[in-house]
Amino acid sequence: MYSTLFRLVLAKLDPERAHHLAFVVIRALPALGLSGLARRFTAADPSLAVDALGLRFESPFGVAAGFDKDGEGVLGLGALGFGHVEVGTITAIPQPGNDKPRLFRLIPDRAVINRMGFNNRGAGVAADRLLRVLRSRRRPVLGVNIGKSRVVAVEDATADYLTSARALAPVADYLVVNVSSPNTPGLRGLQELDLLAPLLTAVKEVAGEKPLLVKIAPDLTDAQVQRIAELVVRLGLAGIIATNTTISREGLRTDPARVEAAGAGGLSGAPLAARSLEVLKLIRATVPPELCVISVGGVETAEDVQERLDAGATLVQGYTAFLYRGPLWARQINRGLLRLRRALVEA
Repeated sequence: MYSTLFRLVLAKLDPERAHHLAFVVIRALPALGLSGLARRFTAADPSLAVDALGLRFESPFGVAAGFDKDGEGVLGLGALGFGHVEVGTITAIPQPGNDKPRLFRLIPDRAVINRMGFNNRGAGVAADRLLRVLRSRRRPVLGVNIGKSRVVAVEDATADYLTSARALAPVADYLVVNVSSPNTPGLRGLQELDLLAPLLTAVKEVAGEKPLLVKIAPDLTDAQVQRIAELVVRLGLAGIIATNTTISREGLRTDPARVEAAGAGGLSGAPLAARSLEVLKLIRATVPPELCVISVGGVETAEDVQERLDAGATLVQGYTAFLYRGPLWARQINRGLLRLRRALVEA
């Protein structure tokens, strides 16, 4: 049913407008008192629960940062079956993001190009909203992803991140430092160790006992990935999220003219799957078993999620396939994971 709706209606809408319309429905679930009813239909089987970061995740599958930029749909997304929701990226200073259009579908590739530019209302507004989320009786695990404000120079990035961390660490179950989006000038340069080490050290001190993770790009070399993984272990961070979107356009099936017309931005979805899996395996071979590694990039089916878990992921996140699979995506993943595991036991 959703595939027909997508093909006949949603695919013809501007992608950002379609996203906003979907969010109206997601926010309506708790507002109309429908979360409990939805959860009966979507909740993960208890056997799928994961203990990580000192937290209990009802499902290993969650929503990646970028879908809910301001923390407005956390409860609704939880009601749809996601075990955790990572909101953001949130910046210390409110910002509108890049000029529109800034979100483009590549339907033949089941992919998206975005250059949203961290559009959000700022850490202060988000902190007030997320405090109310934390007080909710039934909610998913809440991650908060923070990034550099666009108007802040790279040399002043640490102070900017610390402003966000002070506001948001108290209202998060875990905190993520995003240094890997391609849509904020200079941001990816913070992945260089001489810049990354003092940044992470400073944010970790402000975060206190709150689990702190760092999100990295897929476009790093293998050697760079290993060095960052080693740094994370040395600094005592709780984990790594791999990976963000890619600037690569290799191997796409979409008409090259359409890809060129979309312009700059991060590519997400199915074309990212192979590299995301490679980076996961590289990190897992570098870090100790207890370190939390969250895999994201190109995940669409329960088989995809199980493959990441088998490769060493502690948790798995998705975003782009939500646009193609629809509101029951998390339910499909949870039911599929249960089916796969039961089949393995019976084999």
